[in-house]
Amino acid sequence: MSSPSPVRVWRRTATAGSGLVAFATLLLFTLFAGDFWRNLISWPGYFVLALALVVVSIVLLVRIRPAFNWRRSPRMLVLFLALAVVSITWSAYPGATALGLLAQLSTTAAAVFLALCLSWAQLLRALANAFKWILGLSLVFELIVSLFVRQPILPPWASYPPGKQPAAFYWSRDLLFHGGQIQGILGNSNLLAMVALLAIAVFGVQFADRSVRRGTGIAWLVVAVLTMALTRSSTVILAGVFTIVVLLFALWTRRADPAKRLPVYLTGAGLVVVVAALATVFASRIPTLLGKSEDLTGRLDIWHSVIGLAQQRPVFGWGWVSYWAPWVKPFDGLAVRNHVQYLQAHNAWLDVWLQLGIVGLVVFILLVLTTLRRAWFFAVDRPRDGVADDKPFSALTLFPLLVLAAFVAQSAAESRLILEAGFTMLVVISVKTKQAAP
Repeated sequence: MSSPSPVRVWRRTATAGSGLVAFATLLLFTLFAGDFWRNLISWPGYFVLALALVVVSIVLLVRIRPAFNWRRSPRMLVLFLALAVVSITWSAYPGATALGLLAQLSTTAAAVFLALCLSWAQLLRALANAFKWILGLSLVFELIVSLFVRQPILPPWASYPPGKQPAAFYWSRDLLFHGGQIQGILGNSNLLAMVALLAIAVFGVQFADRSVRRGTGIAWLVVAVLTMALTRSSTVILAGVFTIVVLLFALWTRRADPAKRLPVYLTGAGLVVVVAALATVFASRIPTLLGKSEDLTGRLDIWHSVIGLAQQRPVFGWGWVSYWAPWVKPFDGLAVRNHVQYLQAHNAWLDVWLQLGIVGLVVFILLVLTTLRRAWFFAVDRPRDGVADDKPFSALTLFPLLVLAAFVAQSAAESRLILEAGFTMLVVISVKTKQAAP
């Protein structure tokens, strides 16, 4: 039997790669736009969809059998997940912990598929595709609501008592033409703003690497910037500023000789000290500058309640739960604002302390720091496949650092770093950078 021609092999590989990217696009769309599916098809429908995606991810992972070096498994990630699993033995709500672990491990399985079965270029393309769908559908959705519905709308499956509902319940508040914060298909302006910020980073990398047409790249960058402006999310604006600073320092470090980077790091350390000092001195004015109420839109009350609970079980916490389970103590009524019960601490670090105690928090901090370190050197060092260090830099290697920086900045005001898309990207970057480490 004659061997297949190189052209046939190339076509087969390209087709398989396109199929993987298409599935990864749907997977990432669901991870970043879970609220869209929950609003559209209800929680039960979302669970069915999520289960199907996880099963397909595992099946593809088994069938593709990507190269994997067990010795290069990210230890802090393994330790964090092991601690979450073991916490069921001391959990104050073992049933809720079991459900939380199912969600966390499912998210991890999907993330491992993305990390091992897709190259960085394919992952970037899948993310870009997912973000285009989210941003495009969000603007069309808000436009349809404002032009034809002309009033706030609730999720179609939801059943609420008659009368005006809390603002957080509405899928869209019909604010596109009224100067308000649009929520898009996600039903949340902060989540939509975060997608827009990440999209700016992803589209910017594609544009810089010339992996998309110039006109297409500029058009989608404009869409992302416009969407972020229409959300007017102050927390994401701060995350954007932090991400830009990280980008500038990374570009500066690239220009410096590896042996002469000390001034870059000293400048970075000095900047951290200055920002921390200014934040301490002007803490009372920060909410006003951000356009927030004095309690940071209820966050201070939530943080106070979470800290009080965490101090009751400071070492190992109350047990892992991921999203808070509102039907069990102590989460029942823990964070209620304007008749809306929230299911997170609005701070990833406090959430981990509450659920896994100081031990879990230390492990999680080490997980984030080690992942950031590998992403940093992946971004600032020239790619090498031998002794020579003369290969040109690529914008693509900046992509994991920028995504992680944005999520870390967001983690001060949201718990998304341990949930759904945030935890997925943390796992993806942790696994991929560790597998490539020398």
